Amino acid sequence: MNITQLTIDTLKRAQERFEETLDQMSVAEANTMPKPLIKSVTWLIWHTAKELDYQISELNNTQPLWLESGWSEKFALDLPDDTQDWRHTPEQAAKVVVTDKKLLLDYLTASVDFTNTYLENVDERSLTDVVDTNWMPVVTRQARIVSAIDDAVMHSGQAVYTRRLVIGK
Repeated sequence: MNITQLTIDTLKRAQERFEETLDQMSVAEANTMPKPLIKSVTWLIWHTAKELDYQISELNNTQPLWLESGWSEKFALDLPDDTQDWRHTPEQAAKVVVTDKKLLLDYLTASVDFTNTYLENVDERSLTDVVDTNWMPVVTRQARIVSAIDDAVMHSGQAVYTRRLVIGK
């Protein structure tokens, strides 16, 4: 198994955890923020999909699916498209609400598929390329990929915890 396949399998586990969590909840439960500092399952899935979409689009030099494939219009959130969701206040996170769980899962699937396609085709020699000099140390392609996948795994675990707070199981 090569490194990119290991990364794809790790992301698949996070996606499965999100799907199982959402499957056990109603739309209203998924949209619930149990405490002001705990984001809803809806927000966690949306943020993960958007984060994968934007991070990989940047590495791939393409426009994010959020804009290119019309996800912004489909979600019609009361937030700007360039919202920095990783910095969302509880009030901003509460604006991420869906009426259809399928929309949420479809965007997650599109973002995961896009990420997997990128990973399947990335030149492993390019993993040490510097892609962002705004941080110290500078960020390499590999570090950006690891960060995106790690974020997905972390948020999928948070979704399980949030589900337990909301529905008690």
